[in-house]
Amino acid sequence: MMVTGVNEKPGNHQNEIEARVVLSARDLCRDFGGFTAVNNVNLDVHHAKVHALIGPNGAGKTTVFNLLTKFLQPTSGKITLLDHDITKTSPARVARMGLVRSFQISAIFPHLTVLENIRVALQRPGNLAIQFWLPLGKLDVLNNRAMELLESVGLENEYDSQAADLSYGRKRVLEIATTLALDPKVLLLDEPMAGMGGEDVSMVAELIREVAKTRAVLMVEHNLNVVADLCDYITVLQRGEILAEGDYATVSNDERVKVAYMGTDHD
Repeated sequence: MMVTGVNEKPGNHQNEIEARVVLSARDLCRDFGGFTAVNNVNLDVHHAKVHALIGPNGAGKTTVFNLLTKFLQPTSGKITLLDHDITKTSPARVARMGLVRSFQISAIFPHLTVLENIRVALQRPGNLAIQFWLPLGKLDVLNNRAMELLESVGLENEYDSQAADLSYGRKRVLEIATTLALDPKVLLLDEPMAGMGGEDVSMVAELIREVAKTRAVLMVEHNLNVVADLCDYITVLQRGEILAEGDYATVSNDERVKVAYMGTDHD
């Protein structure tokens, strides 16, 4: 008979999985000439959690995103993805390792159908990305998986619609679906709610909540109502440095955060 440790409790293993750090930055810095855009940023992003990166305009949020995804090389510091040092790794290699990013501007193909957009995204994991001489019909092998992805984000009834004809919110949903086609371990979302009305915000927030059940999500977001409702952990940046961090109750009650956002230390 196997005897377990006296302190071991049911669910401990699952808790360890959920607490696992999948993306980490240590002492991250980026200088542009004589200007320091990011200064000694330390960041831990956990599996199955939504982590928000917030701050006033010019705080360095997009620069941090560009550093994490390797579109920029850090001046100093270390970035780790799934226990691998990716500080000097190329953006394409990082994406193949499971770190996938969306952008503020929608990156879909407007004149392809919704289904065709997903099939394009699936060509990389389906080993069809470089086989450009294949007839179009060969991509039909991807249809089942493409439809599964569309069903998971609620776009299955619009599979044959041109992407250009979707509402703005549904275009962003389609973009998230194309990133999910790459089966990311960490998903970085750059202002996913930008320009949306209330109904679209609720739809995309619910999608992000569902997506985060099986992967880490790091998002830059200006809508603090969304951040309060959706995010497990928040890092506040100001002038390229971490000003505060913690859950929403912690950071929203921090006087330094109030000053950064409101310009005053009074409510």
